[in-house]
Formats: sequence, C-alpha cells, structure tokens
Amino acid sequence: MNNTILGLAAALAVSALPAVAHAEESSPLSFNIGAVSDYRFRGISQTRFDPALQGGVDYALPGGFYIGAWGSTIRWIKDAGKIAGIDTGSAPVEIDLYGGYKGEIQKDFTYDVGLLQYYYPSNHLSDIPNVYNPNTLEVYGALTYGPATVKYSHSITRLFGTQSSKGSGYLEVAATFDVGYGVSLTPHIGYQKVRHNSDFSYTDYSLTAAKDWYGLTFSAAVVGTDTKDIAGAPAYISPSNKNLGRTTLVVGVKKTF
Repeated sequence: MNNTILGLAAALAVSALPAVAHAEESSPLSFNIGAVSDYRFRGISQTRFDPALQGGVDYALPGGFYIGAWGSTIRWIKDAGKIAGIDTGSAPVEIDLYGGYKGEIQKDFTYDVGLLQYYYPSNHLSDIPNVYNPNTLEVYGALTYGPATVKYSHSITRLFGTQSSKGSGYLEVAATFDVGYGVSLTPHIGYQKVRHNSDFSYTDYSLTAAKDWYGLTFSAAVVGTDTKDIAGAPAYISPSNKNLGRTTLVVGVKKTF
C-alpha cells in the first residue's frame, strides 16, 4: 500500500471520539445535530478541510450503562479513487456505534469504559489486493477528576485498515474550564501509536473555545499535529498533496435536544 493510501486508511474516524451526550434526568434519550468547517479525527482531516454534517443519538440505560450512535460525512475513501483498477467506493459517511458503562469512584472522580465500532458503509477497500477493510473496533477506558479527563483507546482489529496495526493505541488528556461569560476553554493533547507502522504515529493537539447561545453550542478550535514526512511527502496527504494534519482553525455549531 503506498504512503498516500496507508496514511488515509490510518487516519479515520469520530471527532476525537464522540463524547456521550446524556439527556436530562427527565428523559434517557438525547439527540445532537451539527456542522463543522472541517471534520478532524485525532487531528487528521477526514473531509480534506471541507465542511461536514454530523449527528448522533444517545440512550442512558439504568445503572450507568449507555448506548449510542454518531455519524459524519467524510471524503477520504472517495478521495482514494481506484487502486489496482478497483474503485474504493463512495462511502460518503462514517457511522460510529458504541456502548459502555459510567460509574463514580468518589465525588468528582468517575470512570467510563466501553466499546466503539467505526463503520464505513459502501466502501470496497477489502476487494483490493493487499488492502483491508477500514471498519475498526476499539475498546476504551477513561478517568475523569474535576475538569480533567484521561482516556485510552485500544484497537482490537486493524486500525482503519492499516496493515499489521491490530493493537494500536490512542492516549489523550483534556480538561474543560469555565472562563466566564458562558465560555468554556478545552485544551487537549493526544498520541496515536500505529502499531508496526511507526512512520504514521504522531501527536495531535487542540485548543477549543465554546459558548452556548440560544440553545446552540458554538465552537472554535485550533487543531494540529506533528505528523512526519515520508520520502519528502506528508504521511497523511490529500490527493492535492495537502498535509491533512496541518494546523488550522475549525469552527462548528451543535444542537442537543
């Protein structure tokens, strides 16, 4: 698999991971819809720096269990075009299905464990010799104390179709602070280890400001990575030779109900 396709395959899937949006106590069911100027997953653009539509649903089960689904428009599979004469497929969306359990260790100290399946309908990558299905299953665990969260995600399949990448891991740390006037500030840093593919391992970072206004959440984030170059080209590269991990500003709006 060439650098372009391997990089695209390794990059994919939920804006950072989709955070479970719990409904108010009166209802265990909640929905969210929104749009972003660029869908960045672990710092890598999934839409070639173009806007994306996103939405999800969450259901809080009794006793701390939850299930949910989240989706976003994407471009990376279509961008791959044809490999060995075989069309990779349009696959214009990513669908994430997840479930887990949240509990409290003590006041202000909680944990969250679960499974997350990334699914790319209408992709034909597995029809191509030496190319693999990008659908990926991860197990995750997180600890939250006050405003800070540490989370680790571990792939129990190949990571988005990357060869020999089963067992890859993503470690992230984030915290959310109320800075006044209804504005929150969230710094984030993460490290994606792509097992047996060290050229595609990297650190990503972001700083997000968000504000609720008239029932909508508006956000602006500076997002970037320290992805490597391979043979003089970015490890994660678009068909137009743009570095998909470069630092950019991403704006978005979301409604939860």
